[in-house]
Amino acid sequence: MHHFLSLLSVFIGLQVSVQYTGRCSERRVSRDCTSELTVPNGMKWGSWGYIDICPNGTYAAGFSLKVDEPSYGDNKGLTGIRLHCISLSNVLKGSFEDYTSVQSEVASWREWTDIKWCPCGFLTAFQLRVESSQLFGDDTAANNIMFRCTQEYLYGDGTLWGKWGDWSQMCRGKGICGIKTRIEKPQGSGDDTALNDVLMFCCD
Repeated sequence: MHHFLSLLSVFIGLQVSVQYTGRCSERRVSRDCTSELTVPNGMKWGSWGYIDICPNGTYAAGFSLKVDEPSYGDNKGLTGIRLHCISLSNVLKGSFEDYTSVQSEVASWREWTDIKWCPCGFLTAFQLRVESSQLFGDDTAANNIMFRCTQEYLYGDGTLWGKWGDWSQMCRGKGICGIKTRIEKPQGSGDDTALNDVLMFCCD
């Protein structure tokens, strides 16, 4: 059962991003990252998973989601995010066949949605739709995500609970190249929320 948490007020126009230059090194790939993107409205249940990074020379140009469809039971909202990475040469050719998928921790509920690709360029910023604590009600935490491409926007196929928060800052570098998620493990007979928050990493 959750501790009763409340979401801090989000000031209009607030954008949070930790800008740095360092190595993003975990699991399969180690490469230089130029910035870390966060949003202020993520929830705090669960724990942070591992970082997963696109192969060198590639960046995220698409994404897919795991979404728990609304029901009369214990709803979880968003349960996973997967990034799909391609090279700049493939972007320029408009080719999305040769890609690599990366993801951090995900929950076990539901299947992956179809991939949504940027019509031009890479993912460069994101916005999260989050439901704040429902106290004695059914908590879902993160419910959807929207990405900004180089020139356009991609809207996820998540659920409608909660509200959209502020955008992260824009990438320093060519685009998003990695992901780290905060996931609450299954609570048994308690209230499950699955995905609560996400960090994105950018590379040059």
